[in-house]
Amino acid sequence: SDPLELTEVLCSLHSEKFKLFCLEDKKPICVVCQTSKKHKNHNCSPIDEAAQDQKEELQTALNSLKEKLGVFSKISQTCAEHILSQAQHTEGQIKGQFEKLHQFLREEEAARIAELKEEEEHKNRVMKENIEEMSREISSLANTISFLEEELKAEDLSFLQNYESTKERAQCKLPDPMLISGVLIDVAKYLGNLQFRVWEKMHEIVKYTPVILNPNTSQPHLILSDDLTSVRHRDEDSINDSDETRQLPDNPERFDTFRMVLGSEGFNSGTHNWDIEVGDNTHWSLGVITESVQRKGEVKNGYWQIRFTGGKYDTHSPSGSDTLLTVRQNPLRIRVQLDWDGGKLSFSDPDNKTVLHTFTHTFTEKVFPFCLNGCKLHPVRILPVKACVTVEKPNETFLQDTSVRGLTVNTHNDYDMFDEDIDEFEDEYDEYADLKDENDVDEEYEEDEEEEDDYK
Repeated sequence: SDPLELTEVLCSLHSEKFKLFCLEDKKPICVVCQTSKKHKNHNCSPIDEAAQDQKEELQTALNSLKEKLGVFSKISQTCAEHILSQAQHTEGQIKGQFEKLHQFLREEEAARIAELKEEEEHKNRVMKENIEEMSREISSLANTISFLEEELKAEDLSFLQNYESTKERAQCKLPDPMLISGVLIDVAKYLGNLQFRVWEKMHEIVKYTPVILNPNTSQPHLILSDDLTSVRHRDEDSINDSDETRQLPDNPERFDTFRMVLGSEGFNSGTHNWDIEVGDNTHWSLGVITESVQRKGEVKNGYWQIRFTGGKYDTHSPSGSDTLLTVRQNPLRIRVQLDWDGGKLSFSDPDNKTVLHTFTHTFTEKVFPFCLNGCKLHPVRILPVKACVTVEKPNETFLQDTSVRGLTVNTHNDYDMFDEDIDEFEDEYDEYADLKDENDVDEEYEEDEEEEDDYK
């Protein structure tokens, strides 16, 4: 049997007090044991020194557990506070935009806020469930910490006798806590295109922006406008430690290194286009990025972009190296045109109708628009497009006001609208020419001929 029993204070073999600690066998021994064949060649240390050494080792493990407990608590608190801040800020923006509308839209405002409140409660419930799951691990950590603190207060002998089991218990096998994806308020759902969604009654004053930025993806050094269409670089000189924007949760959707933000909607089919105002910005990058791209650390691949920095323009794609572009006149706006099905992504200057660059690629997954702003003086802004309400009839399309039932919404830029007018006129003129050749021109087409002169 083991000569040391937990209830004994004397060596069971020699009836001597334990004055030494065998560093090989990890147990107290008496001076006679030290000279015995079993311990003769073992390293030994006085009881008090051995206890101090082992306490310092255990204290290190205890500090690590306390730090982990702090991480659990901070993540829970930061996320809960940010959800509340998002909900309050979003509610304020909803109210602010609805103040611009007439009284009869108040009911719509109330509906939006109610939906926001419901999501806030839902997200808080989800977060609470997540916290409850964390709480079980926190409780386990807290119990272990409490036990270790009591052990550190024990008498040296008792401490050493329990040391091995105590040390085993001090080993934390819990993984680091992580936020679950999608736990934040979906701000873009409430603020994005808010006025456009009530176009049936207010379409003449509604602005529609084809890309709404997602604040849950924004790198912490960026600031988005209230309507989520503009991004500017934070002035670091004005930042202080209490700035609430420095306390953004490190959720999985957020970029933490590249100063970029994604659109709230991704594309995996169809054609899409949007205009970005870059103005006098001296460092920007625009394009699309795959949904699966790694958002933590440096983003090395998975995106197609046109970039302006250091006074030069270049492009980047996953399949090739960066390519310098020759641009004779700095564009104030960049038009991005994505044909996902056709495998084409084009960048152009809509003001002088110049194509800057076109990528060809077979897209296989959802891509998101992105903006990168590295300029501290000027923002990058997604521009709204003109919206019209139309009703379609067989072989013809009439522009109607909102009183007509069966309406559909078309959005287009000025150039699209002009091209459509020209195409319509050319079709009419071809028909007119055919009839003219047959000497069957009536007064209606003679009037059209005058319209042709007007177009010219």
